[in-house]
Amino acid sequence: MDISKITQLSSDYQPRRGRVFPEKQISHEEKARRNAEDSLFYQRCRVIFNKVQPELIQDHYDWFIVIEPVSGNYVIDPDETIARQKAREKFGTTMRLMMRINEIGNCGKI
Repeated sequence: MDISKITQLSSDYQPRRGRVFPEKQISHEEKARRNAEDSLFYQRCRVIFNKVQPELIQDHYDWFIVIEPVSGNYVIDPDETIARQKAREKFGTTMRLMMRINEIGNCGKI
């Protein structure tokens, strides 16, 4: 058995480049539209957070708050999993944002 024949590539071999599913790529316009929607959604949630944060921070520091911006309602809980469950029960499948009740509202380490 000649090992050199096994390891040689054919002369017409072309390595595949790019994404695995190029047909699923989205356009730059679609990316920009989605980013704009996400930014608007965050801003709407942030307004509600800024309104309720001063009164909640004294008794519920570092609790989780899940905000649904269309209704302006929110749920809070010290446990992230339970906060998610409460939000799912109260808001269903609507989009919502989770934050921490602290000075800046972030949920992790920076």
